Amino acid sequence: MLRKGVTESFGAAIHALGASQLTDGVINRSKRMMLDTLGVGLLGTRTAVFNKVLKYSQMFTSEHRSSIWGRSDRTLPPCYAALVNGIAVHSMDFDDTWHPATHPSGAVLPALLALAETLPSRPSGLDLLLAFNVGIEVQGRLMRFSREAYNIPERFHPPSIVGVMGSAAASAKLLGLSPSQCSHALAIAASSAGAPLANAATQTKPFHIGNAARRGLEAARLAQMGLEGNPSMLDMDVGLGVYYKDYSPSTMPDCASGAFRWILEDQDVAFKRIPAHLAMHWLVDAAQAALGKLQEAAWNFDLSQIQRVTLRVPPSKYINCPFPTTEHQARHSFQFNACSALLDGKVTVASFDPAQINRPALKELLSKVEVKTPGDNHPSFDKMYCEVQIETAQGESCTARCNTFYGHWRKPLSQEDLVEKFIVNASSVLCTEGVEGVIDVIGNIEKVPECSVLGSYLRMTSNTLEQVYSTRMI
Repeated sequence: MLRKGVTESFGAAIHALGASQLTDGVINRSKRMMLDTLGVGLLGTRTAVFNKVLKYSQMFTSEHRSSIWGRSDRTLPPCYAALVNGIAVHSMDFDDTWHPATHPSGAVLPALLALAETLPSRPSGLDLLLAFNVGIEVQGRLMRFSREAYNIPERFHPPSIVGVMGSAAASAKLLGLSPSQCSHALAIAASSAGAPLANAATQTKPFHIGNAARRGLEAARLAQMGLEGNPSMLDMDVGLGVYYKDYSPSTMPDCASGAFRWILEDQDVAFKRIPAHLAMHWLVDAAQAALGKLQEAAWNFDLSQIQRVTLRVPPSKYINCPFPTTEHQARHSFQFNACSALLDGKVTVASFDPAQINRPALKELLSKVEVKTPGDNHPSFDKMYCEVQIETAQGESCTARCNTFYGHWRKPLSQEDLVEKFIVNASSVLCTEGVEGVIDVIGNIEKVPECSVLGSYLRMTSNTLEQVYSTRMI
């Protein structure tokens, strides 16, 4: 028997994987990912970037319509629902992060929920759970084709590459495509992959996630209709390999051979406690610890006494932004997040409001910040650390270092804190019944007869929107 090529093996696995192969560990972890994604997505429906793309998307019509999260009176064609809901998920950079580096859930779940609402087969919660995990698995496998992918990205935003492939795989699974069609869905999706990091720290970065969700769904639908791509897309340096300098693809194990093991089983994701680039979590924790030490050492300490703040961080140009002027720049600024933590003792959703970004006290403190990149501080979410040193005009100095923040895969959020994060986020948009309904459905997703019931809860908006997150943080 001839050995399958890489793309062919992926198509075969996407088709063959079954719900019986989902382990308890994978089910529990993916439920957490789904709940967190819905929470940050609901919060993201209040952002400017979401509303701009929603306005644009309303120009399009189709026979099939899908729900817009947090909007009781709006529906869109499925691909555009996937687009705007995906943008909402990443609009505040509050969504999960995996290793190697990508945001795995935001490109997959919006596509699946938009698709599920239009299918006459009425997919079950278990169908949704399986398709979601197939989409996550494909991303994890693809990222392991390159050592470059293990580091903080330098050229392309990873979800724009592997995210669109994950969306295509998940959508193909939910559609029940044949092995060949699954392979073609991946090949078609690859032609929509890639987004340069130059658009990080702008309103366009969330579009990378939304576009991945949309284009992956479109690729699966086109493959279903008979459109074909290169059947060796994953095998070739001029295929998906164009995005990596050291591309080394390998086949996906045969699901029936017993050699298959879910990557999520061994590699958990990180859940964010603040709406900013993942690296900021190390820095905020270190800044809070350094400030605490200084306050203990000098009971009458005042922030005006700070003469210099030194940040020792991994090298990364796109998250080194000395004087941010927009919320998106601020979410990608070592300097801003350290200074916000020092001034306020915390970083929250409200920290990125224009009034907070432009306050004189923050700008004064930013002028005292120096960034250093020690040679032993690797630009990898699995190996990096952040250190904050505060020096005062009186000659005092305090230093604190964070090697692993709470929420990282080595120190995961408790289920209680994860649910609390969801409740706080979702309650800014949904009524109590909607919030509790989503929690219940996701918690029992493998037993839910029709997964489209999620859409009804995601549309149960609150009449009075309370900005509860402005003063709260896990």
